[in-house]
Amino acid sequence: MNKIIFFNQVYDVVKKIPKGKVMSYGQIGAILGSPYYARKVGQAMSLIPSSLDIPWQRVIKSSGHLPETSFKLLQKQLLLNEGVIFVSESKVNISCFFNAL
Repeated sequence: MNKIIFFNQVYDVVKKIPKGKVMSYGQIGAILGSPYYARKVGQAMSLIPSSLDIPWQRVIKSSGHLPETSFKLLQKQLLLNEGVIFVSESKVNISCFFNAL
């Protein structure tokens, strides 16, 4: 699959995640027919063009933890502002997962 096409498909899915909900990299890959592409989804998320308005903060690990990035504190604050509930310092309550599968 063409990387640019896949990345744009990832961005289209992420745009649909409702405010106050999160999805995992693997869930997004599965929606796109590639359940083992979690890393490729992560790569797409790390390369979001600044011209796109993508709610990147809503994409987390399948464990519920925030990814280890330099934006981790900002991501947590943005999610808290949306009403996402945390069960620990960096783990989201599983009830906040958006299951569109």
